[in-house]
Amino acid sequence: MPTQLDKSRAAELQRASFTYAEVGATASDCLPRGFRHLSRSRSVSGRDFDECAEALLTWRLHEAAGLRVEASSMRAEKDAVLLMRLGFGPASFQIPCRVVYVLDEPDRADFAYGTLPGHPECGEELFAVERDDAGRARFVVRAFSRPATRLARLSGPANHWAQSLMTNRYLAALDT
Repeated sequence: MPTQLDKSRAAELQRASFTYAEVGATASDCLPRGFRHLSRSRSVSGRDFDECAEALLTWRLHEAAGLRVEASSMRAEKDAVLLMRLGFGPASFQIPCRVVYVLDEPDRADFAYGTLPGHPECGEELFAVERDDAGRARFVVRAFSRPATRLARLSGPANHWAQSLMTNRYLAALDT
């Protein structure tokens, strides 16, 4: 279950600047140049749209994908900050982000978050659940990013592989 982010850490992350200039660009189908682009979607089996939207907007999707989530808000809202972790102990990666925008409508729920200092990548990621014409849920992940840390830059193709693996985990998480 996601946990409440410590107030002092939340305040520190809320003061931090995004690590990229193109804030909000995932709202458009035309992603900015100079970044690696990712766009994947799939139909969700076993859950209806409302269940998927709730899992998405309450960070449970991210936890089901294997991340530990601490958030300033237990529901996605504009300017909420998150400190996610992947891995355990000293080998874990810290993934600080701030929510850029949120949409919660009868046929679509989505949010995008942008990277903050300390994130291994630089960019933005959109997570969306849409109700299709047949009433089924469709999950979409769209992102633009580039390495932000020396380690991420040195990892080259392994960095792309890791991002693709994490996207696969997101896409599978709503089926669990």
